[in-house]
Amino acid sequence: MLFTIALILFILWALGFFVVHVGGGIIHALLVIALIIIIFRLITGRRPVV
Repeated sequence: MLFTIALILFILWALGFFVVHVGGGIIHALLVIALIIIIFRLITGRRPVV
């Protein structure tokens, strides 16, 4: 679940960065949140609950 959210945030950041150049601070904040979530998932090694 967290990985999915991180992936969505990364995609939104990429779209915002390359397509629309508005709200730069918010877009970069989304990227930072996505990276934190991915790093947290890699460090904890949790498996998604199905």
